[in-house]
Amino acid sequence: MDYNMTEDQQMFVKLAKDFGEKRLLPTVTERDHKHEYDEAIVAEMLEMGLAGTYFPEEYGGAGADILSYIMTVEELAKYDAGVSITLSADVSLCANPIYEYGTDAQKEKYLKPLCEGTMLGAFALTEPNAGTDAAGQQTVAAKEGDHYILNGSKIFITNGGAADVYIVFAMTDKSQGTKGISAFILEKGMEGFTFGKKEDKMGINTSQTMELVFQNVKVPAENLLGQEGKGFKIAMMTLDGGRIGVAAQALGIAEAALADAVEYSKQRAQFGKPICKFQSISFMLADMATKIEAARHLVYKAAMKKQEGKPYSVDAAMAKMFASDIAMEVTTMAVQIFGGYGYSEEYPVARHMRDAKITQIYEGTNEVQRMVVSGAILR
Repeated sequence: MDYNMTEDQQMFVKLAKDFGEKRLLPTVTERDHKHEYDEAIVAEMLEMGLAGTYFPEEYGGAGADILSYIMTVEELAKYDAGVSITLSADVSLCANPIYEYGTDAQKEKYLKPLCEGTMLGAFALTEPNAGTDAAGQQTVAAKEGDHYILNGSKIFITNGGAADVYIVFAMTDKSQGTKGISAFILEKGMEGFTFGKKEDKMGINTSQTMELVFQNVKVPAENLLGQEGKGFKIAMMTLDGGRIGVAAQALGIAEAALADAVEYSKQRAQFGKPICKFQSISFMLADMATKIEAARHLVYKAAMKKQEGKPYSVDAAMAKMFASDIAMEVTTMAVQIFGGYGYSEEYPVARHMRDAKITQIYEGTNEVQRMVVSGAILR
C-alpha cells in the first residue's frame, strides 16, 4: 500500500508537529501530573482548523481527506495523547454524525462552528449500567409538543463540561430495545443540563472526562438527529469512525515511546557500552518498530476505506484492536528499556504507558472489536 503523502496531508501533519513541539511538549508533563485540561491550548488547536480537516468548505472545513485528519490525530498523540483525543472526540464523535445525519439547519447551526473551531463537541452514550452493552440505556426522552424532555445521566464523557455541543442518546421507546433509542443535539447551558463528577484518571490526564446530568432538559424537536428510533444505528456507525481516531492515537503514543526508547538506549551506558549495543535491547527495538509499522498499515487502510465510501467497520475494528494492543506492548517495552528510570514520572515513557491503556478500552473494548472481526469472518 502506497502512502506517498499528498500536499494536504503534509500540511496538516506539519501543522500538528509544529503545534506539538511548540505548545504541547514543553508543558505536557506538568499538565499531566496536575490533571490539567488547558482551555487555551485546545482553543488554539481548534483555531488552526484541525477540526475541519475533511469536511467540505461550505461547512467551514478544509475539504481534505480523512487520512489527513487521522495523520493529524496520530501526530498530536506523539506529544500529548490527551489533546489528541480531545480533537478525535470533537471530530469523529460529534461533527461527523452531524455531517452524516444532520439536517441543513443543524449543519449550519452546529457543524459550521465545529469545523471552524469556535465550538467544541462531545458524544454521550455511556452510562453507569450501559457501557459495552449500549442497549442498557436508562436516559429517557419523552416528546411533549414541539420538544422532548430528557432525564438521565452519562458517564466517562470525553470533553464533558468543556464542550459546547453534545450528541446525546436516549430511550424514546423503551419497549423497542435498541430500536427505541434516539439521538439528540444538546447545547451546554440548556436548563437542567449540568455536569457531575470529573473523572480522576490513570492517563490521558490533559483531556477532560466528566459526567453529564439531565434533569427535565427541554430539547427542541428540531434537535433530534436523524429519525426517532435510529439512535442506536447512528451511535454504532459513529463509533466505527471513532475507532479509527483511537487507533491513530494509539499509533502516535507507540511511535513516541519508540523514539524515546531509541534515544535513551543510545545514551545509557552499562558495562562500558550503550545499552542499544546489547542484542536483547536492539531486538526489542526491532520488534517495536515492526509492530508499529504493521499497525500503521491497518490504521491508514481503515481511513482510506472510509474516505472511499467502502464498508470499513471490520477494518476499523482490526485497526483499533491491533494498534491499541501494540501501543500497550510497545510502551511497556519502552519502560523496560528505561529500567528504573522508566518507572519514574520524571521520564515520558511512564506517561506513554498510562495513556496507552485506555486505547484498549474506549470506543468499544478490544473484546468487542474481536467480536466484530470474528462475526464478520464467521458470517
